[in-house]
Amino acid sequence: MASYSIQKLFYDGEIQNAKSGKKFTTIDPSTSSVLAEVQTASEADVDSAVASAEKAFHSWSQTPPLIRTRILLKAVAILRARNDEIARVETHDTGKPFTETSTVDVTTGADVLEYYANFVASGGLNGETIQLRPGTWIYTKREALGVCAGIGAWNYPIQIALWKSAPCLAAGNCMVYKPSEFTPLHGIILAQIYIEAGLPPGVFNVVHGDGTVGSYLTAHPDIAKVSFTGQVSTGQKVASSAASGMKYITMELGGKSPLIILPDADIENAVSGAMMANFFSTGQVCTNGTRVFVPKSLKSAFEKRLLEKMLYIRPLEPMHSDCNFGPLISEIHHKKVVDYIKHGMLVDKAKLIYGGSTKPVNIPLGYENGYWIQPSIFTDCTDNMKITKEEIFGPVLCILSYDTIDEAIVRANKSQMGLAAGVFGKDINKCHEVIDKLKAGITWINTWGESPAQMSVGGWKMSGIGVENGKRGLDAWVREKSTLVEGNGEVETVFSKL
Repeated sequence: MASYSIQKLFYDGEIQNAKSGKKFTTIDPSTSSVLAEVQTASEADVDSAVASAEKAFHSWSQTPPLIRTRILLKAVAILRARNDEIARVETHDTGKPFTETSTVDVTTGADVLEYYANFVASGGLNGETIQLRPGTWIYTKREALGVCAGIGAWNYPIQIALWKSAPCLAAGNCMVYKPSEFTPLHGIILAQIYIEAGLPPGVFNVVHGDGTVGSYLTAHPDIAKVSFTGQVSTGQKVASSAASGMKYITMELGGKSPLIILPDADIENAVSGAMMANFFSTGQVCTNGTRVFVPKSLKSAFEKRLLEKMLYIRPLEPMHSDCNFGPLISEIHHKKVVDYIKHGMLVDKAKLIYGGSTKPVNIPLGYENGYWIQPSIFTDCTDNMKITKEEIFGPVLCILSYDTIDEAIVRANKSQMGLAAGVFGKDINKCHEVIDKLKAGITWINTWGESPAQMSVGGWKMSGIGVENGKRGLDAWVREKSTLVEGNGEVETVFSKL
């Protein structure tokens, strides 16, 4: 059974004891056993972390991009060298299979850090120069914002920490980062890796605690920008707080994303896509395609093959090389997902064709107390059911049948959220046509879920503000200064004569 030393704070380039005297515990979701005690940051601790970042900002923001790049690329190399070690920590902290954390979480985080390090070295922060008229020029500069707050999420801890800190630091900002209280173990690891790579003290800092600590951090008067990943209701509160201080914000929030299977789709590929869009990471992915629209002509064949392939889901000991399905993150989240499944069965009256609200019967020996759940499939769902309208954030797939593609598009867009969407079909032109009509910021055709460093990701409607990753992702971490230079020597003025 894994255990870790007490987790402290990190600022001024060092591990620091919290001044609050308070602690909480982080739990291994696969067993419900305690992994570590974690010190809770007080307001004074947050103030110290912000002050540390402020002190470092002037020097770091003035460091040439090429020098910043060299440091960040060293961090990339360390992350990759320690991939399996960090992935093991992530598996203990999240309950996710090691086959996932070792191939996705650390890897994709390091990819984004490498992408932005190279991007700023190759001119990603360059401004524009415009000749307005002979002798008169306009030039723009892209400058760092200052001290930024990063609020992490528990489903992809190290990845999200890197998705936030990579463009932040590459652009010349400093960060105070608060991991989710459910998955805090990666925070100090990342901070120490940055220091080992040569990052100056104060550029990246870590504080621990619940939403109270996060609220104080995001409302702090010396924070210039807030980057938040989490649920919509919390994001609204963070955005409101940030708006009162006119802070820059980036929000990656929830989704209830549609996946449309077109009549000409390859059944095997469509089923594989639907399973990845619902059961990967035990369904705890914000972009999940939980509303699966299937044409009535394919419904029977689609469901038959889907049920056959459900046997491929293996809830094993998370470090086992064959495990591809872990527990939910916490007891409270487990209860929430179970309540949704019960509601779907008893109130919505959707037809449950796989799974249910009880734990799997094949839980590994010694893991019975973990927060395990069966993957569930509902069919004959309608648009007004609670399970098809609200984000469950668990392995619950809802099948909705349709007659025409136009009908499916209209119904798919009937959501307050607009994070992701996908289409499966053989006619690629028709797929493009459907994607163009779906109101979502992240879309896929004949695949689901991949988010490479080069791809900007961000939600529409209630699913977010701004984007992360890709070239546009850097824009959220800089502000632009425009300067007009008059080289002709005289100011044109209306006040030149009596």
